[in-house]
Amino acid sequence: VQLQACGGGLVQAGGSLRLSCVASGTFHSIDIMGWYRQAPGKQRELVARMTATGDENYADSVKDRFTITRDSAKNTVDLHMNSLKPEDTAVYYCMAYGSLVGKGWSPGRSFNSWGQGTQVTVSS
Repeated sequence: VQLQACGGGLVQAGGSLRLSCVASGTFHSIDIMGWYRQAPGKQRELVARMTATGDENYADSVKDRFTITRDSAKNTVDLHMNSLKPEDTAVYYCMAYGSLVGKGWSPGRSFNSWGQGTQVTVSS
């Protein structure tokens, strides 16, 4: 399963950006899609994720500023980022967790895929 992300860039503090990611390949279903980020010298951390049933999780640091949306029919997930802060500067990674195809198109073994990362830089 391949993930292609886009939408990063340079923005001033207080500005907005939207990241988009699309999953492609052969799979049975995607249970979770979301976004993680990694700043220089720090570990990768969860930003936001959404299950197939619409349950959402956000990092405390982005609640009320970021919104995740997902189109399960198109296998896409977007991250709408508002009121950006310099501390949001990081490489953002799209992720997907789901099931590959098993016998008779039943769910097969699970997969966990990552996109290539897109840079978000917020200037003060």
